[in-house]
Amino acid sequence: MRQIDRRAFLSESTKTVFALGATTLAFRSESRAAPASEKVRLAAIGVGGRCSSLIRGFLARDDCEVVTLCDVYPERDVLLRTSQLIAEKQGRAPKIVQDFRRVLDDKSVDAVIIGTPDHWHAPLTIFACQAEKDVYVEKPPTHNIWEGRKMVQAARRYQRIVQVGTQSRSAPYVQKALELVHSGELGTIGLCKVFNMKSGDAFSKGKDGQPRAGMDYNTWLGPAQERPYNDATVYRRGWHQYWDFSGGDLADDGIHQLDIARWLVGKGFPSTVQAMGGNFVHHDDREVPDTQSVAFNFDSLVMTFELTQWAPYMQKTNGRTRQGNAFPYWPQNATRIELYGSKNLMTLGRHGGGWQIFTDEGKIVKQEYGRFPDDEHKENFIACIKSRKPTNANPEEGHRSAVLVHMANIAYRIGDTLRFDAQTETFVDNAAANRLVRRDYRKGFAVPDVI
Repeated sequence: MRQIDRRAFLSESTKTVFALGATTLAFRSESRAAPASEKVRLAAIGVGGRCSSLIRGFLARDDCEVVTLCDVYPERDVLLRTSQLIAEKQGRAPKIVQDFRRVLDDKSVDAVIIGTPDHWHAPLTIFACQAEKDVYVEKPPTHNIWEGRKMVQAARRYQRIVQVGTQSRSAPYVQKALELVHSGELGTIGLCKVFNMKSGDAFSKGKDGQPRAGMDYNTWLGPAQERPYNDATVYRRGWHQYWDFSGGDLADDGIHQLDIARWLVGKGFPSTVQAMGGNFVHHDDREVPDTQSVAFNFDSLVMTFELTQWAPYMQKTNGRTRQGNAFPYWPQNATRIELYGSKNLMTLGRHGGGWQIFTDEGKIVKQEYGRFPDDEHKENFIACIKSRKPTNANPEEGHRSAVLVHMANIAYRIGDTLRFDAQTETFVDNAAANRLVRRDYRKGFAVPDVI
């Protein structure tokens, strides 16, 4: 297949199927840093619920302008509402486009917000870096281990600023917890427990059908293998339930807690992982488990992860607690982290909720309330676009935390304890596990082997 240069590739915006894997884009040696006085011009790709929330946050800033919205379904209600909101706020409506290459080809766009389903996060980040755009990409940053390393390579080669949407890295209360852990306040930490024990309903996909009028379902599928259109899968968040698109709630939500935990204990990749679970309660149409238990061995520390999708008594930290001077009721907090040190125990909430340190008698010796750090994370992203300094949730850290998710799911899927080689980012002597390190990309939507 012939190679095409950047201008030729990005100008072919009218075609539905495209050969991304065969593309070599030009490298620019000098990266543009937006002057402090300039507004950062943003485009959003995949304008769903979370992305529309991000857009509202950037709209509230005086140094940002949202110029383009891109979605495979241009008549989507949330996209039209978001466009109207932007028009009211900025005094002019954004462009609405269906083909993401029109965003990449627009030289006036400084940065893109990627809010698509998970299987598009890394490919779009890579293509945006190659098109010399900075990137805010929602979590999880990757669908598999291999493309995560490619994402890191793309950000480095094209000197792009990338922020992964793991907001807690910008939370002052988490940064204070990190300082205390490193000071030795807890003593030697031998065990870290991570929880993602939530309520949830059964998933029923219903009948397959035809894509909604005007929707580009081929591009929605993108790297994933072809399958019949299903409305519950595409537009009722059912894609979370399939390996082709996601890694279940471990990937969708649990990565937040895993990222904080890995940061606090100062670890990179574990040496071994084992996992068990299944669809034990719902017995529904999902491929991913509704119950999962994972153990990561970091040699000097064990980290465990517990997941449920059915426990009504487990609740995420509510808005009143996040915004007030209160702590969750920790035993029934669905998304907490526990650090067991030789001196003291720390329990910490994600996305607000704060933390408390307990002694052997249950006495609280230190504590700090926590707030939801969305604004701080956006502030860090925009500041780094202007300074060209690495973001708080840079692609290397995002990749390392996503690897925990992928390792755990691979161990669950093949039913084996796995040893991991941190140098090659593959599994030792396990061909079945290594087949899941990289996905089979659908023709026309492959991440390039060479970035």
